[in-house]
Amino acid sequence: MSTEKFRPVTAITMGDPAGIGPEIVVGTMLDKSIIECCKPFVIGSSAILKKAADVLGKEIKINLINDPSEAKYEYGLIDVLETGNYDTDSIEWGKVQKLAGQMAIDWIMKSIELGLAGKVDAVSTSPINKQSIKLVGVKEPGHTEIYQNATKSPYALTMFSCHKLRVFFVSRHMSLIDAVHFATKDVVLDFVRNIDKELKSVGIENPLIAVAGINPHNGDNGLFGREEIDELFPAVDAAKAEGINAVGPIPGDSIFNIGKSGKFDAILSMYHDQGHIACKTLDFEKSVTITWGLPFIRGSVDHGTAFDIAGKGIADCVSLIESTKVCVEYAVKKHERSVK
Repeated sequence: MSTEKFRPVTAITMGDPAGIGPEIVVGTMLDKSIIECCKPFVIGSSAILKKAADVLGKEIKINLINDPSEAKYEYGLIDVLETGNYDTDSIEWGKVQKLAGQMAIDWIMKSIELGLAGKVDAVSTSPINKQSIKLVGVKEPGHTEIYQNATKSPYALTMFSCHKLRVFFVSRHMSLIDAVHFATKDVVLDFVRNIDKELKSVGIENPLIAVAGINPHNGDNGLFGREEIDELFPAVDAAKAEGINAVGPIPGDSIFNIGKSGKFDAILSMYHDQGHIACKTLDFEKSVTITWGLPFIRGSVDHGTAFDIAGKGIADCVSLIESTKVCVEYAVKKHERSVK
């Protein structure tokens, strides 16, 4: 049996070329800890990458590849897989541009193609601009929906990783009033089932899943709303009846404080801001997104394209480094589970 450490082949997409994606990719690929934990390569543009390196005052060496099998995976040499010949000179920092949207979506689709072919174990994505991708006809609101639809996955779970917290979300980009109506017993139960399945796939046996409440003090026996009584308690009870280690609902103003010590294996947040506020307050830069339910692990920064600072050489790559490490960590766990 080989004792060599498993280093997942990891594609890092460059995001919108007019945003800070190229700069944080350069910073990430020059971080030695990344090459030590995985086999990283960039899906993007070598010309834009060099442009980003210039604004950062860094010198980079690039190895152009057509397939991950051609990559050298050596520190100090950035393996880059390009998807076409683009007019990169026309790309302007910090502006919504149709070409930038096309390049960003092409890089995403290439990562999906490689993932479905089993050529990559993990994908770490840089930020895209929703306006730019809409200019080229993309209907989905963001990365998660694109990856789910293109891989034909039955579900895609969004999880925040922040210190000892694993926070999942019942709804993402939805108005608060719609999100409350969306969190029905059947929907919440389905999420709990899928979380249980995904965490077991990385070796977490009998994961303890805490379900958050919606209303203040869990509605205080119906005084401030009946969602807990009518939907959430029944969902948790049904999950327990299926043998799932679920608890709750636990009031939203205390569940994250309890969970930050590592008491729970997962917390199911009822809506976008409930979990985002908790994680980003705890550690904004190291709150990263993991997408479960795809044929491969996908991680992402939890910030946008930052057009206001793009091309100024001041973008911080901490979040992309962290998201790459976290998705690699889970890819390693999936591999270990599969070879047992």
